[in-house]
Amino acid sequence: MAARTPARSPAKSKVAIPQLAWNKVRPAPIVLVSGTEGFLADRAIRMLRDTLKVEDPSLEVNDLEADHYGPGELISRASPSLFSEPRMIRVTNVEKCTDAFITETLAYLEAPADDTYLILRHAGGVRGKKLLDAIRAGKGGGIEITCLELKKDAEKYDFASAEFAAKRRRVTPGALRTLVSAFSADLAELAAACQQLLADDADEINEATVARYYSGRVETSAFKVADSAIAGRSGEALVLLRHALASGADPVPIVAAFAAKLRTMAKLSGGSMSSGQAAKMFGMAPWQADRAMKDLRGWSDAGLGSAIEAIADTDAQVKGLGRDPVFALERMISVVAARGIR
Repeated sequence: MAARTPARSPAKSKVAIPQLAWNKVRPAPIVLVSGTEGFLADRAIRMLRDTLKVEDPSLEVNDLEADHYGPGELISRASPSLFSEPRMIRVTNVEKCTDAFITETLAYLEAPADDTYLILRHAGGVRGKKLLDAIRAGKGGGIEITCLELKKDAEKYDFASAEFAAKRRRVTPGALRTLVSAFSADLAELAAACQQLLADDADEINEATVARYYSGRVETSAFKVADSAIAGRSGEALVLLRHALASGADPVPIVAAFAAKLRTMAKLSGGSMSSGQAAKMFGMAPWQADRAMKDLRGWSDAGLGSAIEAIADTDAQVKGLGRDPVFALERMISVVAARGIR
C-alpha cells in the first residue's frame, strides 16, 4: 500500500484514513477525491476506472451530480444488478451537494454495498463538511486522494518529469524547463504538451524538440522576456515583448513573470550557501536556485531593490492605474536590463 502523504489535510478534523497523492490512487469502498486541482482529480478518477476495468471488464460505471441529487438515487445505483457486476459510482459537485445527498451518503457509509466503489469529488469549501469528516474518521473504510493545485514551478517541473519517466523516455532538464516556462499557466495544457512530445520518435527529447513543436509558444513566454531583460539584452527583450503582445499575451502575467524572477534573485542575493542549500531553505528546485545565482551576476542589492520597485509600479500601471500598459512594460524592461540603474 502506498505511504501516506504528509498531513496537509484540514487540522480541525481527525483523519484516520490514508491520504494519497493523485498518482497513488487505488480501489477502496469509498474514495474521496479532494482539492482544487480539477485536472489531477479527473486524471486520478480515470486511472481508478481503468484499474477497475482491468480487474473486471464488466465494471458498471454510473454518474451522479451531488448538487442535483434526489432522494434514493445512491441506493438505486448501488443495488446489485442482475448479473452482479462490480459498480463504480462517480459523484461530482459534492462541494455543492443537497441535504438529501449528505443524509443518504452518511447512512450508506454505515454499510457500503459489496463490489461497489463510491467516488466522491469535492473541490473545496465547507459544504458537506459533516460527510467529509465522517469519511476521514474512517466510516466506510475509505481513502482520500488529495489533488492540490501545483503553484510552484518546481512542482510543475516534477509533474512534467514524471510524465516522461512514466513512459521511460529520456528528456533533458533544459527541455523540461522550457516546457514548464511555456505552459506554466495551465496544468492541462502542460500535460497535453508532454503527451504530444512523447509521440515524437526521437531518442531524447531536448530543447530543440520542444522548440520544433512549440516555437511560437516558447518564444512568446513571459519568462523568455524576463530572462532576456535580466541578462541585460534590452533589445531582444523588447522584441520578445512585442511578439508576445502581438500573439495575444496579457501584460499582467508578463509583469508577474518578472516579479517571480526578481523575488527569487532577491532571496539568494548576498548569500554564500550552495544551490542545494538555497533550494531546501526557500522551497524551490535546485535548478531554480542555480538559475537565480547565475542571473545575479552583475547585480547589486541596490539595483535589485530599484528593479523590484519598478516592477511593482508597472504592476499597478497595467492593472488600471496607467493609461499605456505597453509603455509601462517597455520602461520596466529598460530598468531591469540596466540592472536597476536608472
